[in-house]
Amino acid sequence: MTLSSRDAALKRSRAYAHLRNCNLCPRLCGVNRYEKTGVCLVGTDVLVNVIAPHFGEEPCIQGHNGSGSVFFSMCNLRCSFCQNHDISHQRNGFNLTPEQLGDWFVKLQEVGSTHNINLITPEHVAPQVALAIMHAREQGLTLPIIYNTSAYDSLASLELLDGLVDIYLPDFKVWEPTTSQRLLKAPDYAAAARESIKAMHAQVGDLCFTGDGIAKTGLLVRHLVMPGLEAEGRRIMQFLADEVSTDCFVNIMEQYHPDAHVGKSRRKTASGKDRDSEGPGGSVDVRYSDINRAVTNDEISSVRRAAEEAGLWRFCDPPGHDGFNI
Repeated sequence: MTLSSRDAALKRSRAYAHLRNCNLCPRLCGVNRYEKTGVCLVGTDVLVNVIAPHFGEEPCIQGHNGSGSVFFSMCNLRCSFCQNHDISHQRNGFNLTPEQLGDWFVKLQEVGSTHNINLITPEHVAPQVALAIMHAREQGLTLPIIYNTSAYDSLASLELLDGLVDIYLPDFKVWEPTTSQRLLKAPDYAAAARESIKAMHAQVGDLCFTGDGIAKTGLLVRHLVMPGLEAEGRRIMQFLADEVSTDCFVNIMEQYHPDAHVGKSRRKTASGKDRDSEGPGGSVDVRYSDINRAVTNDEISSVRRAAEEAGLWRFCDPPGHDGFNI
C-alpha cells in the first residue's frame, strides 16, 4: 500500500496528537503519554521483548522463512489465562523510538528474509506503529504488515492504520460481558471486538494469498476454544458469518492450557474475603478453577460445527498435501 505525501503527513500529525490525548484503545485513558502512562504503562517509546523470525504462526503466515515478528511488551487487557504473560504482563524488553522500530522492520526484510512484518499485541502502541511503518516504507520496506491483535482496538486506531496494514489478525476471545470482565478485566471487550473486526474487514476484505500460499492481504480471525466456554465460541462464529463474511478465514485454536493466574492459590483481602471472582463450579482453593484444565474434543468440535452450520468454510486446517493451505 502506498500513501500520498499529504496522507502520510496527516497520519503523522494524528499519531502525535493521539499520543498527547491517548484514546487509541477502548480504555480511553486520555493521558498525555509524553508525561504519564495509562493502563498499558507504556509511554511514547515502544517496549519490545523480542524481534525475530517466528515459526509458531499459521502456515500461510509463517511460510518457509518465518514471520518477521515483533513482540511488544505490556497490553491493554489483563487476561487471567494469558499464554504470553511473561511478555504482556511484565515490563521486560528494550525501548525503541518509532524510527528505530521502523529500522528493525527493514532489517527483518533484508537479513531475515521473512515473509511479512508481524506486530504482536500492538493495540496500546498504535500511534508509534503507524509512525514506524511510514518510516520503514520510506527506507524501502515492501513486506506485508500484519496487525496481530486481541481485537480490543478502537475505531480511531484502526482509522489511523488504514492504508498501512495489509493483514489484520484479530483474536476474538469471548462473547459475554460477564466473562470478559472476569477473565480479561474488560466488560466492553466483545462489543469493541465486534466493531473492530467489522472495521478491519471493511479495510482489507477477505484473506488473499500469493501463488505459493502465503497470505498477502485481508482478515484472518482466531478464536481460542476455552474450557466450558464453547457456547460463546459458537456465538462468535455466528457473528463472523452474519456480520463479517461467510468467506472469512478462521483459525479455531485448540491449544489452550492453564497459564498465568489460572490454577494459582486464591488470594485473600486483609479481612479474609476472597479477592478473586470465580465462574460456575469454582474451587475454594485455586484461582479460575473453572478453566484450570485443557479443552475437550467435544468442546472443539462444537465450535467447529457451529462455524460450518453458520456458513463459514475457510479454516486453518492442516493441509492435505506438501504445500500450504489456501
